[in-house]
Amino acid sequence: MQIPGHPRVEIVVPVKNEENDLGPNIRRLREFLDTAFPFPAEVCIADNGSTDATYEIGMLLASELPGVRIVRLEQSGRGRALKQVWSASTAEVLAYMDVDLSTNLNALLPLVAPLLAGHSDVAIGTRLAKGSRVVRRPKREFISRSYNLLLRATLSAHFSDAQCGFKAIRADVARELLPLVQDTSWFFDTELLVLAEKAGLRIHEVPVDWVDDLDSRVAIAKTVGEDLRGIVRLTRDLGRGRIDLEPIRQVYGRPRILDPRTAMAARVLRFGAIGVLSTAAYALLYLVLRQGMPAQVANLLALLITAVGNTTLNRRITFGVRGVEGRWRHQLRGLVTFGIGWSLTAASLWLLHTAVAAPHQAVEITVLTVANLAATVVRFSLFQAWVFDDDAPTIPAFEPPTVLENTRSN
Repeated sequence: MQIPGHPRVEIVVPVKNEENDLGPNIRRLREFLDTAFPFPAEVCIADNGSTDATYEIGMLLASELPGVRIVRLEQSGRGRALKQVWSASTAEVLAYMDVDLSTNLNALLPLVAPLLAGHSDVAIGTRLAKGSRVVRRPKREFISRSYNLLLRATLSAHFSDAQCGFKAIRADVARELLPLVQDTSWFFDTELLVLAEKAGLRIHEVPVDWVDDLDSRVAIAKTVGEDLRGIVRLTRDLGRGRIDLEPIRQVYGRPRILDPRTAMAARVLRFGAIGVLSTAAYALLYLVLRQGMPAQVANLLALLITAVGNTTLNRRITFGVRGVEGRWRHQLRGLVTFGIGWSLTAASLWLLHTAVAAPHQAVEITVLTVANLAATVVRFSLFQAWVFDDDAPTIPAFEPPTVLENTRSN
């Protein structure tokens, strides 16, 4: 039974050529909302480019069922449909779900309740968290997990499931974020979540029960290609400072850490994590290069390649420097620190070969790894005091927030 006066929820169901599933599943959704959902809710069928009887069936449903309406878009694209309907909605919380209702509807209240209470800004259903119960084909399971790992590696995403068709967002937050989202298709979800996370918004995750739709219309190869292009574009735009999230961060984002000691500790941890990654990459490169060249040459090339990557990652992640301004200056300064690191490892390698005529490669790797870790301490000191000193903020822009209250002015 619906309780009058509570915040209103609008659930968008994007569809394209779904004449078989649309009728029974919209009736099932509407019945659930009328009998088991405590807030007044509307359902909007967003038909994007159907060429079968989907739109006509949607019109009949809208005329038959109170609280159901339909919007017709001539162009296809799930993201396009969601962006148009959400932008025009008067509801306080905006949600969407796939027409196949693969996600158990009992997860709807846990999804929207934190948004209605003002505790969270965005909410997602996740099939990859502890507590989820999922039935789907191994191929799709592998693709989903691989995709989310890729997002972690390329965009530093922390949410667990980007593509589950079960999400919600507060309308005031959506009005700020939607104009920044460029994708109109399947990457829309990912782009929205990444921007929300980068703006410091609170993303609530709900483990869901989910059953794979065997009649899914998703073209996997095409979707994967579009997603990869979207990741490249979004990574480039964020790296070059083309997306201004600061206004959203100022109003909705959680405050950054103000304690310099805590900020420094977090900066050291991030630098250390990048250092471990760089050291592993260096060791692998050295082993590969050593097969066809002398030890000193292999050492120099491996260090040079990883130094460029190390400076790039630390510039963005550890010291929070964004955009292209100063990038080459930072790389040149980073190469100076590389020179110091190279001198330490080269000296260690020279001493080893002086003491042992033909050391085993495992011994070489051990000595070089220890020397490289020692050089890491020197690099951090130089990064902190010189390499990024002219641009880096006092508190890193990527400082993980610890304060739960936000700074909303509304």
